[in-house]
Amino acid sequence: MPWTLPPRPSRRSLFTGAAGAAGAALLAGCTGGGGPSGDGTGIPLERRMREGAVRDSARLLERYDATVAVHPALAERLAPLRAAVAAHSAALAFPAPDAGGRTPAARSASPSASAAPAAATASAPPAASREAVPPKPAEALSSLADAERSLSEARTIALAGAPGELARLLASVAACGAVHAYLLTSTPGAAS
Repeated sequence: MPWTLPPRPSRRSLFTGAAGAAGAALLAGCTGGGGPSGDGTGIPLERRMREGAVRDSARLLERYDATVAVHPALAERLAPLRAAVAAHSAALAFPAPDAGGRTPAARSASPSASAAPAAATASAPPAASREAVPPKPAEALSSLADAERSLSEARTIALAGAPGELARLLASVAACGAVHAYLLTSTPGAAS
């Protein structure tokens, strides 16, 4: 009997396999994972991921501040987006225990306590951006949109290894970043 090639898998079976792999990766992110890491640092995975996410948000805030410094006419348009990025940074920060050693989840959070980190970030002087702000306002907005889109994609990829609650938070923040990218490249006042 002559040898024949096995039949090619259908597109449906390929999509089903890919969806199963993605689901398994997301379920792996829902297992808790707050314990020590196996990388030799002794720093829990969730803490390292949160600290990295806060640094990424801080760099994005620097880009917003640098853009407003070069293009003051964009300040009003960028203010709500910048405020959201500052809120993301505060939400992603590793929960600090209070004097009794309890984390914010174990005590009642007061509005002033949760607003303090965002307010402190918003009042900080603008830091120098790592990248030059384009000279034209439209290019500056496009550059910010690219930064938002890149960070959103990176956070979406990080979901696979994130502990459960952090994975949900990263998903929300990544979705918000994608919306920011859209808003930065859409014409203000245009009908949807």
